[in-house]
Amino acid sequence: MVFVFLRIINVAIMEKELYRYNPWWENNTPLWSNLLDRTESFDAILPNISNKQVVFLTGLRRIGKTSLMKLCIKHLINEKKINPLQILYVSMDDFLFIGKSIIEIVESYKTIHKIKNEEQVYLLLDEITFVDEYELQLKNLYDKGNSKIFASSSSASLLKKQKGYLTGRSITLEVLPLSFEMYLQFKNIVVSKSDEHLLETYFKDYLLTGGIPEYVLTNDAVYINELMDNIIYKDIAAINGIRQTQQLKEYFLLLMERSGKTMSINKVAKVLGISTETSKRYFDMFCDTFIVSPVTRFGKLNEQLVSPKKIYCCDTGIRTFYTGERDWGALFENYAFLRLKHMSLSYIYENTIELDFISQNKVLMECKFHNEMLSEKQQLLFDNFKATEKYIVRNYNDIEMIRAKHSSITSSTN
Repeated sequence: MVFVFLRIINVAIMEKELYRYNPWWENNTPLWSNLLDRTESFDAILPNISNKQVVFLTGLRRIGKTSLMKLCIKHLINEKKINPLQILYVSMDDFLFIGKSIIEIVESYKTIHKIKNEEQVYLLLDEITFVDEYELQLKNLYDKGNSKIFASSSSASLLKKQKGYLTGRSITLEVLPLSFEMYLQFKNIVVSKSDEHLLETYFKDYLLTGGIPEYVLTNDAVYINELMDNIIYKDIAAINGIRQTQQLKEYFLLLMERSGKTMSINKVAKVLGISTETSKRYFDMFCDTFIVSPVTRFGKLNEQLVSPKKIYCCDTGIRTFYTGERDWGALFENYAFLRLKHMSLSYIYENTIELDFISQNKVLMECKFHNEMLSEKQQLLFDNFKATEKYIVRNYNDIEMIRAKHSSITSSTN
């Protein structure tokens, strides 16, 4: 009797919580009223809304994965005319769902709305990697059919640990910071033809601010500081059992200083007085939480393995916040990397001469912001290097032209 009574209470709590997460079950106004469009990002997701594959959204914490999920819900209800009761959104890191399986939550949802197993449902599961054996549960839901699944994670390493259950059943899209165009939209800046001379000024403002949505809207420095501290102390230190948190923060600051440059794991280890193994472990953790991205040297496998990696920050605004306004060329190069990251970039280093990017399909790119010039040796290497296409990238229009020409490669969304 007591067991039955407790079960009734648990079901009631679950129902109340699910209704809180899914206001469109009763009224869709609260969802759409303050939801800003992410046109570029959503356009990358749109072709995958109707297929059967599980869609994973990855990227930095607070980069907009949840907003994109809710834009998917808006599209399903307003454009696809899907019954709102057929759509379930849940954040799996909610304390009330800890210890509950995905299958259990979905079954409760179907029971609440009397949904039959053969009926189509849309499941949007935020921070999926908080659930043990999530990939097996998603496979079971996938194999039973009639469940279109979207899932998100702020940890690349946890997604990498999949055991093959979803091979051929999923697609992963990385959500990147707002592009310059989306930044202008978020700031409600409209530039007329007669005022296009102002774009350069706005672009420099963008490079300093970056594309973290909430920071773009508020320009609140406290927000950026708290965001990065949460990632360092909660997503990295707490989850991985690291007690030397000050050491970890110092490692992060060194990464910001080296952004756009090569970084030696061994040298950083010596600077901080830690072992090479610890340095490598820290580096991988910062990569897995999307704070930095590594770029390997172009060449034979042994050259790739022994050469230091170049690193780029996840956002130019975060880089500026910690290093200050120093080098427009470096900020521009970082922006170019983020916009062209989907092309699988490497850097070129020959006889002490470096060129910024060569893509997987041999597109050669050297970033020279506005009037910067290549050195004589750089120009010689650039001219003689074998490539399918070559570009001196001087402004955001050059970047967008290259991106548009090679957009079919993309696996990232901005």
